[in-house]
Amino acid sequence: MHESPRNPRRFLEDFAIGETFVSASARVTAPEIMAFARSFDPQIFHLDEQAAHDGFFGELVASGWHTGAITMRLFVESGFLREIGIVGLGVDELRWTAPVRPGDELHVRCEIIEVRHRPHRPDRGVLRVRVETINQNGLTVMTQIPNLVVPAKPDRNPV
Repeated sequence: MHESPRNPRRFLEDFAIGETFVSASARVTAPEIMAFARSFDPQIFHLDEQAAHDGFFGELVASGWHTGAITMRLFVESGFLREIGIVGLGVDELRWTAPVRPGDELHVRCEIIEVRHRPHRPDRGVLRVRVETINQNGLTVMTQIPNLVVPAKPDRNPV
């Protein structure tokens, strides 16, 4: 596989606990909130601005799953693990900590919290990454810890 000098392929051993990165940002719009809700989370406070005023949040807000989808897009577009893609084993501690409103500008901040080899699979390991989705005011709106599969260095795996 060709490695780009601008964004070289990284292996499990190339990551360090405490390493961080921040994504670009994405603006959330009312039409996107309602379109996502129509397809995946058809609750009134995600579907209709007027009706949402009488609902739980008192205004239109994005589905937590929509926030998660935006987070995934920002995470992927950040270039983290670009060469291999992001393959997950699961997500721990998923929390929606504040509503996302139309006009919010979201970005993600990620910190590697664990780098682990898999003895039964020496060709790969697991990165645990604390991911915070943050709005334009610095308010964290979602947190999660995905467990990501990352290849180990080939020279570590005798053939």
